[in-house]
Amino acid sequence: MLGRRLRRRLFAYRDIEFLSTHVPGPRSSGPRSAAPGEERLLLVHIRRVVGEIHYRTCGQCAAGMITGIDIDEDLHRTGLDTRALSHLRSRHPGISWHSTRALRTRRDLLRRMRIPTVRAGRVCAHGER
Repeated sequence: MLGRRLRRRLFAYRDIEFLSTHVPGPRSSGPRSAAPGEERLLLVHIRRVVGEIHYRTCGQCAAGMITGIDIDEDLHRTGLDTRALSHLRSRHPGISWHSTRALRTRRDLLRRMRIPTVRAGRVCAHGER
């Protein structure tokens, strides 16, 4: 059991790449559609997406909103979610992060990372980028 968890943790830290995308157009269809202007941090293993962090940023008020965290069930409890949020913070220095997600499984992660949850979908007055 311990060996299996250690292998998964090493896999998550060694073999997963982070790629950033921007969704420019109208909403796409799918289980977790992205809104226009939303960005995604893709967690990729070889050519397979194993997780996504959905977010928006506003450069004028230095605010960021995390709108979704989707990571494969196999990679839970490997530290990959913490690593992905730390990577997101390093990509956007000086941004004050908030979240709209209050799911129980993610609430602990957001609390550990000191990312407050807000009720409304907007943190800044500009709404979008």
